[in-house]
Amino acid sequence: MTSRIDLTDKAKELIQELTDKHGPLMFYQAGGCCEGTQPQCFEKGGFYPRMNDAMIGLVEGYEFWIDRDLFEYWQFSHFTLDVLDGFGPGGFSLETPLGKTFKIHYRLFSEDELKDLEPVTRY
Repeated sequence: MTSRIDLTDKAKELIQELTDKHGPLMFYQAGGCCEGTQPQCFEKGGFYPRMNDAMIGLVEGYEFWIDRDLFEYWQFSHFTLDVLDGFGPGGFSLETPLGKTFKIHYRLFSEDELKDLEPVTRY
């Protein structure tokens, strides 16, 4: 099956660092408001997805949730979780005090990939 989300080596390293410090994690990407569409990292259970939000896959074993409206817009896109130096648009995510910010790179799925996509889980 075609994965809906992958991650860079830099993201893997930061996730390990955050896991060592905070324990199990979760990710949520909102559709706007104060954090824009920046992916946010929380301690597991530190954020509750809304009804019909979509869990598109796991990153290093941790759930990656997407706002239901954002998923409708990006459902035909592959996500790659990456890390940049600096601060994103907000300060709620666990990596912020480290001077890092998670970022998503998008690309459209090919026709072949669309035929074999991993299913999403809805909350």
